[in-house]
Amino acid sequence: MATVLVVDDEPIVRDVVVRYLRRDGHTTLEAEDGTGARRVFEAEEPSLVVLDVMLPGTDGLTLCRWIRERSDVPVILLTARGEEADRIVGLELGADDYVTKPFSPRELAARVRTVLRRSERGPARAGVFAFGAVTLDGSTREVRKAGELVPLTAREFDLLSFLASHPRQVFSRDQLMDRVWGYETAIDTGTVTVHVRRLREKIEDDPAQPAHLQTVWGVGYRLSP
Repeated sequence: MATVLVVDDEPIVRDVVVRYLRRDGHTTLEAEDGTGARRVFEAEEPSLVVLDVMLPGTDGLTLCRWIRERSDVPVILLTARGEEADRIVGLELGADDYVTKPFSPRELAARVRTVLRRSERGPARAGVFAFGAVTLDGSTREVRKAGELVPLTAREFDLLSFLASHPRQVFSRDQLMDRVWGYETAIDTGTVTVHVRRLREKIEDDPAQPAHLQTVWGVGYRLSP
């Protein structure tokens, strides 16, 4: 099982989340603010971080950025209901998922299981895929553009790898949530939109007019080699 770091300034929330995660067999670590979270993260190297956005001092989005600069460890954000801007910014910073407060601890535990499962095995296929100046190596999980390494989060790589291994096939956002994120039930598919936009900014010569990662209006996305 995994080691999960739970970062929240509310002791009751931490206690509930920790109890449910331990029921699943996970080892848990706790922090109540950004300073403590940084210290625990560097000392223990957790497998996943459950991170509240509204923290005293260093907020969760700043901490998410700090984590992503150092590691591909999955991050699940806890956000206040209706704070769509925080969710979008969090995804753009590299968070893997989010859960809105108030939340079901059972749902959060299920999200943790899913994110860990995907991060451990991912949908990437072995082999090399090339399109334009971009090369994706499924065995090393590296993407290069014109020979230069392109830094991708684990989820960005998984999404690009899945589309590259199914060239010209169109997938809806619901299908991508199922195939890449592993969620069979409907959640906010805006997560897919954010990740597609981030990928375009990294691999396309002109993200506004993408040559490879294309939108099929009213349907979904495809990768055109």
